[in-house]
Amino acid sequence: MAVQGLTSETHQVENQAPDLPDCNLFLADAALMQGVRREGGQHHEPDLESWGQRLGQADLARLAADINRASPVLRAFDRTGRRIDVVDFHPGWSEFLSLAFAQGMHGSAWVMPAEGAHVARAAHYLMHGQIEAGSLCPVTMTSAAIPLLAREPWFAELQPKLASRRYDARDLPVADKHSMMIGMGMTEKQGGSDLRGNTSRAESAGDGWFSLTGHKWFFSSPMSDAHLMLARDGDAHSCFYVPRWLDRETRNGVRIQRLKDKLGNRSNASAEVEFSGALGRRVGEPGRGIATLVEMASYTRMDCVLGSAALLRQAVVQAIHHARHRQAFGRRLIDQPLMRQVLADLALESEAATTLALRLARAFDHPENPAEQALRRILTPAAKFWVCKRAIEAAAECMEVWGGNGYIEDGPMARLYRETPVNSIWEGSGNVMCLDVLRAARQAEALTTQEIDALAQVHADEPALRATADRLLRDLRLAADAQQARARQIAQDLVLLVQADLLLRHAPDYVSRVFVDSRLSGGGGRVYGAQASDLASDALLQRAWPD
Repeated sequence: MAVQGLTSETHQVENQAPDLPDCNLFLADAALMQGVRREGGQHHEPDLESWGQRLGQADLARLAADINRASPVLRAFDRTGRRIDVVDFHPGWSEFLSLAFAQGMHGSAWVMPAEGAHVARAAHYLMHGQIEAGSLCPVTMTSAAIPLLAREPWFAELQPKLASRRYDARDLPVADKHSMMIGMGMTEKQGGSDLRGNTSRAESAGDGWFSLTGHKWFFSSPMSDAHLMLARDGDAHSCFYVPRWLDRETRNGVRIQRLKDKLGNRSNASAEVEFSGALGRRVGEPGRGIATLVEMASYTRMDCVLGSAALLRQAVVQAIHHARHRQAFGRRLIDQPLMRQVLADLALESEAATTLALRLARAFDHPENPAEQALRRILTPAAKFWVCKRAIEAAAECMEVWGGNGYIEDGPMARLYRETPVNSIWEGSGNVMCLDVLRAARQAEALTTQEIDALAQVHADEPALRATADRLLRDLRLAADAQQARARQIAQDLVLLVQADLLLRHAPDYVSRVFVDSRLSGGGGRVYGAQASDLASDALLQRAWPD
């Protein structure tokens, strides 16, 4: 029986933040735009502006969410029982890789070098990583492999495919494809970061080829057209180039055992594999495989910094956007003093990370400059340690700004939060990075001391900066064991010193002043927003994300 006056609606939906509007990720990011110009990438601005416009469209954000709900699937065999080791992806995976290839993010800085090429690539990467991070993994490893392979006499066979900006997802021999990707397989279940524990073996197969037997616990981007991997070669380890196909009829003996069930990075596949007589060509000097792959890791670590800075930026944008649209206790969240303090602290962290990342990219653009390369060697692992760690904390804080809505997979915050830890773990955990900082400082001891002291001299009117520099110099003079125990403090001080210098020289006072006061002057906690001084201003929050 129908009863008049009853309705299924109990209330109107209100006080919910809308999705981000279409925007230009480049033009909306003052720190990114100014950093590109300052660090030498200004000639690439038209491309970056166009790229920022495409990435800022809501349809791509929706597609990114979709492909991270549909994890890749392994098909080890075809319907007739033939071994094929194919990984199937959501169709949107190819769209994101096509976009990245079209921008040359997979290798143009190496194969078509130009002024500011690495800075421009960094800016492309910083924008792409805000929308879909998983597709950056194969892009990173392909780019990082190129400078190693370029020294080999057979690189001419690969160069046109690596230079191509037309992504080709087909599972075919490289000779039949428009382009190619390169993955990496270093770690094994018994060794992890200790690569000397690797047990995979290489035996000469003649004509410059080697037969490989063993396993890899993490095999990144398993559908790449080739991988660089580490294997025992006599009494030491060498690096080997292992193609997916040997000829038009024969797949190489790389058997995918399973795909990893990962916390984040779900659009991308990582695998566990066995080598059953797989054939590979040696890359680099015999017995110098660890050194070869450590060089490759220096490039991939740079991308970890960029990837974390990208996730941090997107998390902060989402938090500020939400706070501008959500009301509680009679006024908008963005107008409440404590929330403003938290958001301002997060915005400072994001700008400092972006500024540092672009400065590092400039060092990659100047391989002929010894000072720039010394800075790259010591600052890259320090930046990876600090930026990747801080991004994890920031993503959690930004999720909390959203409240319960942030914890739900329907929105963007859960995926951002799940994604952030990978960059801290991948290519060397935090402790490994800090030990690399100590190693780099020892190798260029005089130059490191000189540069740290010079930063303090430039800012003689900043006592907190001088105090941080003095502590850092004291720690770098400690005995080995005492120094190692302080390694995280050393890496932190180094990054904060460089970030403070960059912001004091290049950012508005309302950014640099509160950064120095909150990061170097003491009185604050590690929790975002727990600072002794007021951080927030309308100008700072508008700079972070224009209303």
